[in-house]
This record gives sequence, C-alpha cells and structure tokens, in this order.
Amino acid sequence: MTQRFGGRFSPNADPRPGGPAPARPHPVGARVNLLFVVPFIFAIRAFFNDPVGLALNLGAFAVLMLAAWLTRDGVLAQAAYEARKIARRPAIPRKIFASVLTGGGLALAGLSGGLGGAVIFGILGAALHFGAFGPDPLADKGMEGIDTFQTDRVTRAVEEAETHLSAMQDAIKRSGDRALASRVESFGATIRQLFRAVENDPRRLNAAQRYLGVYLVGARDATVKFADLYARNRDQQARVNYAALLDDLESRFALRREALLENDRTDLEIEIEVLRERLEREGLRAE
Repeated sequence: MTQRFGGRFSPNADPRPGGPAPARPHPVGARVNLLFVVPFIFAIRAFFNDPVGLALNLGAFAVLMLAAWLTRDGVLAQAAYEARKIARRPAIPRKIFASVLTGGGLALAGLSGGLGGAVIFGILGAALHFGAFGPDPLADKGMEGIDTFQTDRVTRAVEEAETHLSAMQDAIKRSGDRALASRVESFGATIRQLFRAVENDPRRLNAAQRYLGVYLVGARDATVKFADLYARNRDQQARVNYAALLDDLESRFALRREALLENDRTDLEIEIEVLRERLEREGLRAE
C-alpha cells in the first residue's frame, strides 16, 4: 500500500503538534507470511503428477496451510503474553502443533519418493519450524497469589475494550482521512497503557471500569458518526471537534493511569511507614 508523506503543515496532517506516535512493529512478520506462500508450491505441483502424487501434494498443501494458520495465531498469542506482566499461558500450544503439522505436511509431500525420504523431510521440517519460531509459553506468568476470578474479570474487560478500539479503527478508515486514522491508532496505543496497568494489578479494575466500558463505547459511537458524516461532506469543523474529543479522551485516560499508579505508590509508602513503626515499637530499627 502506498503511503502519503507530509509534514506538520501539509493537508490532513496530524492535528497534534508532535504528530502521530511511532507504531510498534506487528508481531506477524515476513517469516509468518512466507508460511502461507510456500504451500502453493505443492498445490501447483499436484497437477503435474499421477493421481497418487496429486493426492499427496494436495494433502501437503492443506496440512501446511493449517500449520501456517496455527503459527500466526501462536505468534500473536505469545506477543500478547509477553506484553503483560501477569498472563496465563495460551490454552493451546499452537506453535508446537504447527511444528508437528509442518513436519507431517512435508512428509506427505515426500512420500512419493519413498518412506525414508518422507521421514527425513518430516523430521527436518518439524525441527526447522521449531527452531525458527520456538515453543509456546508453557507456564502462567506473575500469577502467584493472584485471585483467578479477578484476573478472569480483567481479561473479559480488556477483551471487550479491545473490541471497541478495533471498531473505532475500522470506522475511521471509512472517513478516508489518513491523518485521523493514524491519530486513532496513536490514541489506541496510549489507552492500552491503562489496559496494561489494570492487567498488572487486577485490583485496579473497579477504578478503571468506567474508562474501559462507558468512555470507550462513547468514543466508538462518536467515531462511527463522525466517519459517516465526514465521508459525505468533508465537514472541517466536525473534523476539528472530533480531533479535540480524541485529545480530551486521551488526556483523561492518561490521568486515570497516573492516578492508579500514584495510589500504588501511596499504598507502598503507607506499608513502609507501618513497618517502620512496628520495628520501632519492637526496638529492632537501627538508629
């Protein structure tokens, strides 16, 4: 896709002085995308073989496409796992299954050359896939002493909030304004910091629930209405008002996150002071 270049004063520039925040690289990179291309080699080769070769190559194509799909989902699940301080391990070890399926798909393709060759292709394929993508996370992270009921509530709340964000990003694309689309992506990156703060301490959910629900739903609805209006008549005043709304919401989410972190610091200072007083009463504190 082509990308339009422009500076701060170019048409449809980002409404903020600093421009859009730098985007994080997507976890699904070229290696994963290549896995969806390679199987077509076997699909094409199938039609230049006898019936047995046709069946084997088409089978290899289907198995390798399934392996590619599992790999992509496994990479996304691992990226989400690594982005959080507290996380459950993926319920299904997708990348491990994908390694096995990759070996199986290549073994199917190699059967026409004999069983020995098929075994070698299968082992090499599974080993190379495992070496390239590694295993899935196999243990929960940071879950010691955490109430699983609370973490489940947080997971559901964050997933619902992510759905609202995705709806905002899909809607703003309909407006045809690339600068605002980039602005909404930057807005999403900022408020995801609040998501991470809640995930890192599920006790914060009650204090942030209105932001994850009511405010995001309002932002989503406003984005849908603005995108439909702006796509019809390019109302510049509506654009200015919508950009101001994003700025206001973004600052409110940032303030809420800072308040949550400040409360944590206050709680820690209270705990430290209580411990110091206890040590003084027991005569254990060093002068």
